[in-house]
Amino acid sequence: MTDFQSESTADRIVAGFDRINEKVDAMRAERINDPDSLGDKLLKAALPSVAGFIAGKLFTLAWNHGVARRRGLRPTSDGTLGDGVVDDKESLLASLMFSALSASIGAVVSQLSDRGSQAIVNRRHRKHNTR
Repeated sequence: MTDFQSESTADRIVAGFDRINEKVDAMRAERINDPDSLGDKLLKAALPSVAGFIAGKLFTLAWNHGVARRRGLRPTSDGTLGDGVVDDKESLLASLMFSALSASIGAVVSQLSDRGSQAIVNRRHRKHNTR
């Protein structure tokens, strides 16, 4: 009876290794058949991130310039309008508005640049396949 139990355990272990092997083979085939090169993947990851970051920084600069002009404030050396604490110079409503607008602009720019980077990769694939 001990031999039967150990065979059963061994069979289960071998079957588990077979499932793992099949999964590894499927993942390898997916990687080999993936049309995107490393450059394509980097472009699709980096372009939306960089574009969102730049858009966020430009919006922050524009916001600070607009708030400074409206309130007669001068930005500090690091580009901010104070210590970041909501006080007389910055109202809670202005802070909420800045946060909402900044997030929405960053999301829109990231989404559009994501679509743009995918279009660039698709165009490269079409050019490569027509050769």
